Amino acid sequence: MGLAERRRVLGYSQEHLAGELGVDRTTVGRWEKGKTVPQPPLRPKLAELLKVDLVELDDLLHTPGVAQASAGSPPSGHRGDDDMIRREFLRVLTISGAVMALPADEAEALTEGAERGSAADYARMNGHLWQVYQLARSKRSVYPVVREQITCLTSTLDARSDTESRALCHAAADLFQLAGELSFDGNRYVDAAASYTLAASASRDARAFDLWACALVRHAYVDLYERQYAGAVRTLSAAQSVAKRGDSTLSTRYWVASVMAEAYAGLGDLTSCERALDQAEKVHHLTGPGHNGGWLRFDGSRLAEERGARYVQLGRLGLAETVLVSVLEHGALAQGQSLRRRGAVLSDLASIGAKRRDPDQVLTYGREAVRLARESASGYVARRLQELRRELGALNQDAHVAELGAEIAALSTT
Repeated sequence: MGLAERRRVLGYSQEHLAGELGVDRTTVGRWEKGKTVPQPPLRPKLAELLKVDLVELDDLLHTPGVAQASAGSPPSGHRGDDDMIRREFLRVLTISGAVMALPADEAEALTEGAERGSAADYARMNGHLWQVYQLARSKRSVYPVVREQITCLTSTLDARSDTESRALCHAAADLFQLAGELSFDGNRYVDAAASYTLAASASRDARAFDLWACALVRHAYVDLYERQYAGAVRTLSAAQSVAKRGDSTLSTRYWVASVMAEAYAGLGDLTSCERALDQAEKVHHLTGPGHNGGWLRFDGSRLAEERGARYVQLGRLGLAETVLVSVLEHGALAQGQSLRRRGAVLSDLASIGAKRRDPDQVLTYGREAVRLARESASGYVARRLQELRRELGALNQDAHVAELGAEIAALSTT
């Protein structure tokens, strides 16, 4: 049974279902045709209306025979190839784990004749890809290169010695985190979760605790965007435990704390949220850079905007506005260096306006956020704006606000 059939069984028209969700009827039509998928904030409500849980909803959205093509997804011919690559990588990890557990003579026999490659070369290439990813206006443009790198690394990893396998597993974990970032930014959450799971598995085999903790943090983001805050707390608690075994000169444990603050804010727990933010602020006590600019990029520079965003979640609008306006006018974003980050802050300020029923504030910040979302082609900013659209409510009676809502809807379905 697909989404359309389930809707009809329950007696809903497309118009009725769209009205309950605050979206356009044509959006529901696109979901049913497999042209797009619902954004994470809409899924719990959609599941409730269809009387299914989130897993069953995902099955409805991915019914065999229905083409699935969400925003930012790779060409349709690549989806089966990606599944094949993941299966092959899991097989290779299994073999590598056996090699690392065997006595030296048996491991040497297993690896005899294997083509040699340099883990250092892969690490350098991964570092370059992270830089390209961060600088790219359109994140999806990086996808084909990352995919090719995964294919090459998988063929190299098969049957190696203990030291070689660990080094290559480290490189693979790094690369799968980047692949997950690309999927997540393109709204492909199942693919993102699969990539982060592989990254965590490879990190464990590499005994790379900071890398492992970062993979868990990224996996928690999938729960956060599905509003599964309790699940995110559990994943992040595991990340905390792993990070404690890592390098204390790195910022890993402080990144875990900053993301934990978001989960606590989602649960409405102000005290735990602020405690986690205060823990994250300790990153400024590190004497070195604390990050590598790739799979670990947390340096505390975003903590002010993160704090503002958490206050928005918690409904502390005055506190949130003071922090976020300061970030825009005097902080790291004053010169607009990061379109993605600036767009997120603008979305939060527009959201404050929506909560106050202030159409002027919604339009002032919302229009600029839409412009930046288009310019950066960022699924992240588009998701934040989609949340704003759901908050507009009665403000849609203003023609200009309704026009803004239509522009946001177009962003999230193209």
